[in-house]
Amino acid sequence: MPTFPDGFLWGSATSAHQVEGGNTNNDWWDFEQNPASAARWSSGDGIDHFHRYADDFALLASLGHTAHRLSLEWSRIEPAPGQVSRAAIAHYRRVLTVLAGTGMTGFVTLHHFTLPRWLSARGGWLAPDAAELFSRYCARVTAELGDLMPFICTINEPQMIALHGYLEGYHPPGVTNPTLWRRVGGVLLDAHLAAVAAIRSAGGTRIGLAVQLPLLAGSEPFLSLMRHEIVDRYLDGLTGVDGGDWLGVQYYRKQWVDAASPFFFAPPPAGVPLTQMGWAVHPDGLREMLHRAARPGLPLYVTENGIATEDDTERVAYLRSHVAAVGQAIAEGVDVRGYLHWSAFDNFEWSEGYRPKFGLIAVDDDFTRRPKPSAAEFARIIRASKED
Repeated sequence: MPTFPDGFLWGSATSAHQVEGGNTNNDWWDFEQNPASAARWSSGDGIDHFHRYADDFALLASLGHTAHRLSLEWSRIEPAPGQVSRAAIAHYRRVLTVLAGTGMTGFVTLHHFTLPRWLSARGGWLAPDAAELFSRYCARVTAELGDLMPFICTINEPQMIALHGYLEGYHPPGVTNPTLWRRVGGVLLDAHLAAVAAIRSAGGTRIGLAVQLPLLAGSEPFLSLMRHEIVDRYLDGLTGVDGGDWLGVQYYRKQWVDAASPFFFAPPPAGVPLTQMGWAVHPDGLREMLHRAARPGLPLYVTENGIATEDDTERVAYLRSHVAAVGQAIAEGVDVRGYLHWSAFDNFEWSEGYRPKFGLIAVDDDFTRRPKPSAAEFARIIRASKED
């Protein structure tokens, strides 16, 4: 077992739209209902976490988790421009109070892929005041709930919002335009920086950004160009400014780039181990990307890492190898302070629907939760880390 520092946080992650159910006032719901979109089916009731959160948190705590990452649904909190739902604020206060009561440290994401329908109608992240509207929302949430948000994450995976939504058309708004892809990437970085200032002004602390950092491979000079757009734009953008207090690293795969491909990526080479998502499994890539993510000089937390598979023995092997990669990065001097597995539960996986199984815990059609052997293995890893 690798050595982890005292106070290292262990846990798992979810996001509101993927687990709550009933989020019908955002751009993703509209995308799911559109037969011409890439979405395979509707999120529907999710896994009914909106009503079952207390039991879910208790289950995770019983498995030894010391931290949990979740998100707040912007479209519930601000259902119309400038209108704050007191019921939504009260709901999330109950949620965060229960979470704190379990002893798990909360990582609260304020934007995890979904935009309120009203902002989507105005152009989404291409609306001229998008960053301003987002920072206003962040300040309001912090003023209302900041006492219950030990760690605040502004935006989940800005690179993937831009890439999937504006280059590949795989997520809302379903656009395939390289120019808009690059523009939205810049807007999202600006939105994060504006949100950091707004959250600080509202009294919030320990603010971070969660970035997905695939290990990119391919031929130069195109490899460097793609690495800039997907990785370095965001790391460099946090350097020398108030970009927050910590950085979330999300790693899933090695990915090959190809300038001749319509969307600039090539399939993995034959013989490479793949997940249900078709992603190439490469554990050492997590170690490499933690080193790269250390460049801005911020403490790092692995805020997502996991595998989509029906074979839970693969998940156990994935957990062991990737936790070992984190331990190796720490031994090499990288300041990593926590590991949050994606995901806590099998849930709605965006355009892929409910087919991919990322969870440590299975969810039956009647919403019964069933911890998998990988959940027990993760609990063993957590226990062992505290015994060293």
